Amino acid sequence: MTVLEEIALRQSTMYASLSVGLLFAAIYAVGFCYRGPSIPKTLVKAVPLLAFAVAGAVNFAAPLVVAGLALSALGDIALSRDGEKPFLVGLVAFASAHLLYILHFLQIGEVSNVGTLAIVAMVVFALSTEFWLIPHAGVMKSPVRLYVVLIAAMGLTALSLEGRDIAVWGAFAFLASDTILSIQLFRMTATSRWQVPASVSLWLLYALGQCAILIGAGFARPLFQI
Repeated sequence: MTVLEEIALRQSTMYASLSVGLLFAAIYAVGFCYRGPSIPKTLVKAVPLLAFAVAGAVNFAAPLVVAGLALSALGDIALSRDGEKPFLVGLVAFASAHLLYILHFLQIGEVSNVGTLAIVAMVVFALSTEFWLIPHAGVMKSPVRLYVVLIAAMGLTALSLEGRDIAVWGAFAFLASDTILSIQLFRMTATSRWQVPASVSLWLLYALGQCAILIGAGFARPLFQI
């Protein structure tokens, strides 16, 4: 195989994997995200982030981003099941993914780009969870507090990225999906009429946000600009 053929193969595999990931994300949003645990649900949910990880790996994306996507796939599989243990596995997996993204953003960003107003807003957001979220988290108070710190830090470090707006939007879409999920888990009743809209919106924000992080910050240059 020549160099040009290898490049073409890697590029085609990357775009095919992105397409597969987005397709299965759409399938999950339409037919599974608001339903109870099942093997088909787990299988469909596992595909998008694994496909995004493959897309990054075949085209030399940053290892921290590829690892973050793979950990997120593990978190997706865990959260597709019921019970406290799967929830904890998912929480640890996603917390680890956030940490890897933070480290990557620090490597390619410039912290001085983050404005004082943004820092204040993120601190206020994190502190506000002590009033509307933490009191309702039960035995999960400490893990949830740590998770809040990580998602706030990811948002701030994403703002340090220059010329990678799609990654910034992706990071905040991921943050928004986590916020909706926390409301759904700890503040919303199981019979609430908002359960289905919440499930669909948080999944779409999450899947598209993760894809945007890969596209915008996973490579030496963003795949495209917005």
